Amino acid sequence: MTTVKTPVYSHALYLLHTAQKPGHGVPAYTRWVNRRLARYAAAAAASRGISANGITMISAAFSAAAVGLIAAAPASPWLGAAIAALLAAGYVLDSADGQVARLTGTTSLAGEWLDHLVDSVRVPAIHLAVLVGIVQGGLLPEWSAWLPLAYTLTSVGHFMSQILAEQLLKTLETPAEAPTGTFRSWLLLPTDMGTLCWVFLAWGNPVLFIGAYGGLFLLNLAVVIASVQRKFMALSGADRRTNA
Repeated sequence: MTTVKTPVYSHALYLLHTAQKPGHGVPAYTRWVNRRLARYAAAAAASRGISANGITMISAAFSAAAVGLIAAAPASPWLGAAIAALLAAGYVLDSADGQVARLTGTTSLAGEWLDHLVDSVRVPAIHLAVLVGIVQGGLLPEWSAWLPLAYTLTSVGHFMSQILAEQLLKTLETPAEAPTGTFRSWLLLPTDMGTLCWVFLAWGNPVLFIGAYGGLFLLNLAVVIASVQRKFMALSGADRRTNA
């Protein structure tokens, strides 16, 4: 049985500050806000003996609470603020679980699998909850119900594109693309989970919310289409090199 040493908070925070993953090509909110907040959460969790998988499940619980409020509670300004805060907290912990695992030397295939499983459910669940909220609220035109459906398909397709392309390129021993620069981080901001979290501040104003949500969807769709095309070209190039 392996014993995991519990680090002191200040030392844990120092280690996390000096051992961060590269931020090149990571969406802006995740890169400059979420990962930084996650360091404090990870240091606190590790110093209290909370495992990486435990953080993953707490993250899922925050997100699930937000999804329940979106789908079941009458929309209001204070509710929108609560939903945004819960989603943002869940996302901070989603970044913290991997940091806890690396800090405590407890990285595992099972932990990575659990993290990806929660991620694959989180975003579609948010969009489907928006659909339920729109239908139950009855304050918006019927066409607006198509937005969360389209958003769900777009987010699921993008997630699968990213994950599968990485795995396929690994099997071909072809390095995945390594995007660089801060411009790309800002370009990817519409696809950032953190951006989606704070759109719910407008949940209490149906017209404002659907405008912000719909605009974010269109920007997100444009980025995803470009990303899918790039992934297809990269895989096609790998095929040509393999068959040459």
